[in-house]
Amino acid sequence: MRVEKLDEHTYAIDVEPCNVKGFISAYLIKKEKTAIIESGPACSVKHLLSSLAKLGVNPEKVNYLLVTHIHLDHAGGSGTLLRGFLPNARLVVHPRGAKHVANPEKLWVMARKALGKVAEMYGAPEPVPEDKIVEAYDGMTIDLGGGVKLEVLETVGHASHHLSFYESSSGRMFSGDSAGIYIPDLDVIVPTTPEPFYLDAALDSIQKMKNVHPRFLCYTHFGCVENASKWLEAYASQLKLWEKIVRECLLKGEGLETMRKRIIDEDNYTGKAANLMSSHPIMGRGMLLQNIQSFVEYVKRNMKAK
Repeated sequence: MRVEKLDEHTYAIDVEPCNVKGFISAYLIKKEKTAIIESGPACSVKHLLSSLAKLGVNPEKVNYLLVTHIHLDHAGGSGTLLRGFLPNARLVVHPRGAKHVANPEKLWVMARKALGKVAEMYGAPEPVPEDKIVEAYDGMTIDLGGGVKLEVLETVGHASHHLSFYESSSGRMFSGDSAGIYIPDLDVIVPTTPEPFYLDAALDSIQKMKNVHPRFLCYTHFGCVENASKWLEAYASQLKLWEKIVRECLLKGEGLETMRKRIIDEDNYTGKAANLMSSHPIMGRGMLLQNIQSFVEYVKRNMKAK
């Protein structure tokens, strides 16, 4: 497992879900208290634990496991970790997600419906004990000591229960899926917009992250980049472009395939990433079409409202 030291107290961990490298990052922050951001799915728990051992971190000394939202690739391993390996840790999660990590049966049913075989690859989530759940709110601060604090930002849009975490001493914003997917090999971002997607909320969340002036953007998919404001602005522009293309196509009666071709032609980032996404063992060709379909549903809702 690749572990990268980002600064004197922060590490990026490639949790290699289903042995796929370079797709999901978890982050370890170690000061007087220790926090992990993102569990990854159930299938990657063993890799996360191996990385902790590599770093000399005793799992019993982990105080917090923070998840940006409860989708399987971000929080699916939380129950397994908290029930069997992180005995003193508490799960920090959005209030709307708390009941679903405590009783993940509905989450698992919905994940299998949305993700198909990818959900089976990730593995079923185990329940998180209710007494280990901390419901986080916008503006909440988690003090890790030594001048290191994690500020909670509610950043909905990708999901109605999405959080991001800002660590001011290093200027790192841990954005989950609220700033898209970053592909390091291509130096591009692509949207991640599962249904139901709310563009206005997503754009507001991007602005909220920009307002704290982060230096670094640390993606769950995948890795950290400098010049956070540039990438946040690029993602906002990308989402607006997709909405424009989908709206124009709908008004002309054109379908998903036409939308896909136009997006690949007009969005330079997606154009560069399309082939890699199609052949990726987790993303696959279907991810792009699913994301476009979410924009279709969003635009249709707006058209009806008007």
